[in-house]
Amino acid sequence: MNPIPLLLAAALALTPFAAGALEPVPAVPSKIASEATMLAATRAGERIVAVGDHGVVLLSDDNGAGFRQAGAVPLSSPLTAVSFINAQTGWAVGHWGSILLSEDGGENWRIQRLTPHDDRPLFAVHFFDQRDGVAVGLWSQVLITRDGGRSWQEQSLPPPPGARRADLNLMSLFTDAQGRLYAAAESGKVLRSADRGLTWRYLDTGYSGSFWTGAVLADGRLLVGGQRGTLMRGSADGQAWQTVELGSKSSITGIAVRGNRVDVIGLDGLLARSLDGGRSFQLDTRADGIGLTALQADGAGLLLFSRRGVLPRSEISTAASVP
Repeated sequence: MNPIPLLLAAALALTPFAAGALEPVPAVPSKIASEATMLAATRAGERIVAVGDHGVVLLSDDNGAGFRQAGAVPLSSPLTAVSFINAQTGWAVGHWGSILLSEDGGENWRIQRLTPHDDRPLFAVHFFDQRDGVAVGLWSQVLITRDGGRSWQEQSLPPPPGARRADLNLMSLFTDAQGRLYAAAESGKVLRSADRGLTWRYLDTGYSGSFWTGAVLADGRLLVGGQRGTLMRGSADGQAWQTVELGSKSSITGIAVRGNRVDVIGLDGLLARSLDGGRSFQLDTRADGIGLTALQADGAGLLLFSRRGVLPRSEISTAASVP
């Protein structure tokens, strides 16, 4: 799902290259890999693939009951987002402008892009199909590919209305049923592209803080969340934004939509759920206050990822499971 700046701050000092050289250092196999900070998760067919700190990639083939570390990841820097188009082919992005490709369901990865002289992290990635993909990140960076990631082109964004330059951090990507792509960003902005990342339009929500995540609701409306528990709902054309009260000031890091069921997670153990399509939410904050960073929602309920890694389903409160 999405990268969280607060969780990545400490990782910025890490250099995933060999001393005296600019050769990447592979992720280290670890018996406690499932306890690493995980920043995003997705489905690759029936498999769950999660990525996070130190280049850790975790795989589960039993719907999250157990995880194992991927076999070969060529970087030990934070991976912030992951996107699979089928059970085999997927991409992960992260620090040092890294883009990795897997063609075996996340078991093994290889570098498609790396900028060792310039650490402009990528925070989100989305592939529409085998060829067309978009990655976004620091300072309005937008990269697109039309050849499955063999080459990437940077797209220049116009400045937001009233600004002199485009320098917003673009934090997450999500799509609607029409294939339009949205980016949640700083300064209360949501960006929309109808041409798979070539051009973008700013949607002004009226909020001035940062959005970290977003999703499209069952009725086609947009739902975006971010700093200090801010959750806003807007029309499909990016208008008529309204604040949705959560009753929490904890920052929002992830949103999952299943029909009229909407789950929201965040820092400080934030858990909230809606059964009316995102119009209202019931708060169910975890007692341990652990920072939640990513989620996968399915018929068994929620699978949560956090600062301390994967949270077993047995740790998820019954209030957060599917009714």
